[in-house]
Amino acid sequence: MPSLSLLLVLALTQSPALTPQEQAITAHIDARHADAVDLLERAVNINSGTQNLEGVRKVGDLFRAEFDALGFATSWVDLAEVERAGHLIAEREGREGAPKVLLIGHLDTVFEPDSPFQTFERLDGNRATGPGVTDMKGGNVIILQALSALKHVGLLDSLHIVVVMTGDEEAAGRPLRIARKPLIDAAQGAIAAIGFEDGDGHPDHIVIARRGTTNWELRVTGKPAHSSQIFRDDIGYGAIYEATRVLEAFRQELAGQPHLTFNPGLILGGTSVEYDEAASRGTAFGKSNVIAEQAIVSGDLRALSPEQFENARQAMERIAATSLAHTTSKLTFDEGYPPMAPTDGNRRLLAMLDQASRDLGLNPVVAVDPDRAGAADVSFIATHVPMIIDAMGLKGDGGHTVDEIGLLDTLAIQAKRAAVLLARLASQ
Repeated sequence: MPSLSLLLVLALTQSPALTPQEQAITAHIDARHADAVDLLERAVNINSGTQNLEGVRKVGDLFRAEFDALGFATSWVDLAEVERAGHLIAEREGREGAPKVLLIGHLDTVFEPDSPFQTFERLDGNRATGPGVTDMKGGNVIILQALSALKHVGLLDSLHIVVVMTGDEEAAGRPLRIARKPLIDAAQGAIAAIGFEDGDGHPDHIVIARRGTTNWELRVTGKPAHSSQIFRDDIGYGAIYEATRVLEAFRQELAGQPHLTFNPGLILGGTSVEYDEAASRGTAFGKSNVIAEQAIVSGDLRALSPEQFENARQAMERIAATSLAHTTSKLTFDEGYPPMAPTDGNRRLLAMLDQASRDLGLNPVVAVDPDRAGAADVSFIATHVPMIIDAMGLKGDGGHTVDEIGLLDTLAIQAKRAAVLLARLASQ
């Protein structure tokens, strides 16, 4: 006979049973699994590289038809102004006073029409490969699975649902204030937001914090002269010494801070340099017997909070401003993706998801180290929505490569988790 202590442990760890409606949700998702895989295959087989504007719109049309069938009001936000295809928005207000929840996906992939990686292929019973299968056409399908299940059991009207599927997540249009305005507008008044990226690919990992990222560029000028005269008081140190001084000072002062990284990804220096920012490539001309007149360094900066970003930016600007003799350094930053800090609200939503997963008889769900979570669209609404999680999409590995593989059983797993979480949010 079990001891009293063991019985107490079992009582504390046993999950409450699913409600009849939640049981019906899971049954509906299981019954529609083949349809979900078919929709995923059709979506993957439409090339939607970010620059393939027509392809992005075609994928948008595919998913738009699915939302229309669920009774959503759908619209397309054209983004020709920022040279991108646009965003798909689907909204269903539900009953009066229903809590608003924002669901986020994206339509584009990193694989343009000239990529050799173009089609969906089943590898075995549970695995499939194809461009965007996990990042993130699988996540888009999971959104639709979850919403279909809620409608099936009569719970869809208990929520005000807004879905935004951006068309340029992999290479956002600039300026970002225009490209992400529809997403930020959609977030207003939402009690929670769920992103359906694939995260780190682990089936039981979720993102509650993302580091933001911004690109920076250092442009340096020096005084050209014969190399034999370098270091003279009237000639100075040249552009390359100044660029290396700045980079080394960045490392000495800022390296080692938790969650903060700053990486110089490209450097050019010499008598003259030509840099193509859009293509991330360039050329330099210089001779060993001439002091370098120009240098360019480009890199990125990643941080977990706005305060950490601002402190690092100020330190980097201060370092760049104290130039060596007869050199000047100019440091600039682009708009970048904002960070999503790990708030109490995000932890609460994760706890609700974890409980839903356990109640479904699935594994516990835990948060990913934010250092392993890159920038994503969900970060843009971090200051607008009190509870946010991400990485609710199809799981797998090899994202952004021709080895991208999705685990098809996680379509149903993630859809069940999402649907039960949404059902419980409706009763909050």
